Amino acid sequence: MTVRRLAEVQPDSFAFSPENEAWVDAIIAKYPQGRQASAVISLLWRAQKQNGYWLPRPAIEAVAEKLGMPYIRVLEIATFYSMFNLSPVGEHFVQLCGTTPCLLAGSDGIKSVLKNRIGEPGVVTADGKFSWNEVECLGACCNAPMVQINDDYFEDLTPDNFAKLLDDLAAGRPVTAGSQTGRVSSEPAGGLTALVSFYGVNGRSGPYCAKEAPSIGDPAAAQAELAGQPKGPAEPGHERLKQEEALSSGKPEASASANDQTYN
Repeated sequence: MTVRRLAEVQPDSFAFSPENEAWVDAIIAKYPQGRQASAVISLLWRAQKQNGYWLPRPAIEAVAEKLGMPYIRVLEIATFYSMFNLSPVGEHFVQLCGTTPCLLAGSDGIKSVLKNRIGEPGVVTADGKFSWNEVECLGACCNAPMVQINDDYFEDLTPDNFAKLLDDLAAGRPVTAGSQTGRVSSEPAGGLTALVSFYGVNGRSGPYCAKEAPSIGDPAAAQAELAGQPKGPAEPGHERLKQEEALSSGKPEASASANDQTYN
């Protein structure tokens, strides 16, 4: 087990900004009287974000005072959860997922870039812009390997596109969170194969499968035709058969209820 301790050098004080103070009050108000301590993780998280993504002792004390909790209880929580950083981190704090799916997908290559460009884990670069640590699963296994930088996920990484991402961040250029290869959500890397529809938005899931789509005609016209029809409850059995027959004949005559039925 890792021993987690507060940083040796601490700021003199911490106070929530007026905006965050209002946010804190709104969060506390969600809990019944006497149960305000349930908001402790939310408040610690907000304090950490305000303080450049790390939690100093004065911030922990401020949260304890706000919730009427003993300081030691809040300290126990802050030192237990690894999502709370107890020492300063870089302006861009990189958390590398090193769990099995990311490892098998090439996270070691991403780790090499981090070591070469930033240094060892937990060390802040001289300009204060970067630091990194390796963490357990961040829940984006389909798009491995991936990292979390501050609040955002960056997925489908390779050593090359990750190095470029670091270059852009260092230069202050805008970056796009999510997949770095153009993948949409967690769709297959090569694009959709089965869960596609001629009538779906941007070619995505809808009532008809991809193999039937080429015989239909103009997608925009079909969408317009369906949009102009009255909506009603989906009818089972014969109505679906009627829709499929119309589809196979090349004359889409499906009612608007088809939009409410999903074949995938």
